[in-house]
Amino acid sequence: MKVVMINDCAYVGETLTKYLPRELEVVHLKRSRGFLSKTLGIAWKILRSKGDVYHVHYLLQDCYLALKFGKHPVIGHAHGTDLRSSLKHKIWSRIVRYNLERCEKILVSTPDLLSVAREYREDAEYIPNPVDTNVFYPKPIAFHGGEVKVLIAAKCDWKLKGTDIALYALGKLKDKVKVFVIRYGRDFDKTVALARELNLNLEVLPKISHEKMCKYYWMADVVIDQFKFGVLGMVSLEAIACGRPVITFVSSEYASYKGFPIKDIKTQEDIIRVFNRNLEKLWRAEYKYLKRNHDPEKVATKLAGIYKAISSS
Repeated sequence: MKVVMINDCAYVGETLTKYLPRELEVVHLKRSRGFLSKTLGIAWKILRSKGDVYHVHYLLQDCYLALKFGKHPVIGHAHGTDLRSSLKHKIWSRIVRYNLERCEKILVSTPDLLSVAREYREDAEYIPNPVDTNVFYPKPIAFHGGEVKVLIAAKCDWKLKGTDIALYALGKLKDKVKVFVIRYGRDFDKTVALARELNLNLEVLPKISHEKMCKYYWMADVVIDQFKFGVLGMVSLEAIACGRPVITFVSSEYASYKGFPIKDIKTQEDIIRVFNRNLEKLWRAEYKYLKRNHDPEKVATKLAGIYKAISSS
């Protein structure tokens, strides 16, 4: 069976191609965010492609083009903003709805998207994001005295990630922590200014490639992610895979997160309370959840079963 993978999001597609069974031939059609690449470039690649299954990441123009070019069967894989915001957009909503209604199968990458997708497709299915354990794997925390090294790994975005909430919490722990933040996100300058106002010991790190992010995780003692959506993002999953306890907002509303050791962490007080726990014990519980639900081979095997079912239907 030949699978044509189109586009990507958070390197999920790239990881899947590494772990899918060897009997599957996978061709990955990638694009950049450049205008020509995401329009004429990807359109030409899709038009020329031939496969038994078409797996498209993001329910926007790439998925729409695949359907319009008569590529079937098409799996539309939603990853977040396509259903959280583009579905409500006055221009993009029409394309997203078209894809939801006409793809042979709809997958979603986080459980909060499932109820949205099922308003259009009762057969929509949640498939956990895989973590590339060849790149992100545990290393022991180095013993050192003094401050706890805390990495704010999510992009600096107060509205979408709650970076300011994390900073205010860390401000109350400022004598115990050294904070690292990566230079990216629309609120980066505001984040640095707030850290100075709170007298935080802050170090700015340059943005690096995805493959090198493991080095930042290994450097830290604790990793902080988002406090807005209530779902496990790739930052959290990769940091846990690297052996680091993660503090983030995971909603108890979603049954898929049963077994994850911390829930509903949304306020400064919540963050401080978790920070003062036994963090090694916390990581072990988080890692157990990760291995059970986000192991790349398990996810790839499940996806291969979906490919087989959809190609034979």
